[in-house]
Amino acid sequence: MIWTNLIAQTVEGASTQPAGPPPPGIFDLLKGPFFPLLVVLMVLWVVVIRSKRKQEKERQGMLDRLKKNDRIETIGGVMGTVVEVRDGEVVVKVDEGNNTKIRFRRSAIHRVIAEEEKKG
Repeated sequence: MIWTNLIAQTVEGASTQPAGPPPPGIFDLLKGPFFPLLVVLMVLWVVVIRSKRKQEKERQGMLDRLKKNDRIETIGGVMGTVVEVRDGEVVVKVDEGNNTKIRFRRSAIHRVIAEEEKKG
């Protein structure tokens, strides 16, 4: 019986002691100095990702519209005229005098020169 009273007193005594400051909540984090910085970084990240996706979409559209007789420039700087367009590759005539043709992957096409002249 004495042990039961001691255990009951220690349990009661432990619950009446103050627990200290409450843990920080989500609203306390919003008041911190790093929150505006995090918001700015998130906005910049979203803008960069969206512009990158837009550029990739435009590039894919340009490659899909590629057709015979388009003047192109490859990533390596080779300029020529499209002779044949296949599924994954393009045959380009690079020299009119010798009738030299080179096959490139579609992904190696940097830009279509005729489209840029029409825009400008």
